[in-house]
Amino acid sequence: QVQLVESGGGLVQPGGSLRLSCAASGSIFSLNAMGWYRQAPGKQRDLVATITHAAITNYADFVQGRFTISRDNAKNTVYLQMNSLKPEDTAVYYCNADVVTRNNTVYRHMLYWGKGTLVTVSS
Repeated sequence: QVQLVESGGGLVQPGGSLRLSCAASGSIFSLNAMGWYRQAPGKQRDLVATITHAAITNYADFVQGRFTISRDNAKNTVYLQMNSLKPEDTAVYYCNADVVTRNNTVYRHMLYWGKGTLVTVSS
């Protein structure tokens, strides 16, 4: 069983910064690509950024130059450094991870999601 737990959300003023963390735990054989998604009220869930095991990154256009995704493989943790935050960045931010688990000789490949952390950008 694998769990992803996000942290670091909260209230920040426009132009401010926030750092989100997501720690994966459980029966992890390998932790492959990880990513951040966000969902604003009444909106669909959108990709924010992804990062491979080798730290190759990809960003949505609306966050390029402002957000940085990174990971610490030793800690099974992915981060999202958010700078120059805008009110439109307000959303619940979800962490996901492409995980391979092992039980004896059985390997399972599955995408896991965290429960999300709320980021509110407001004066």
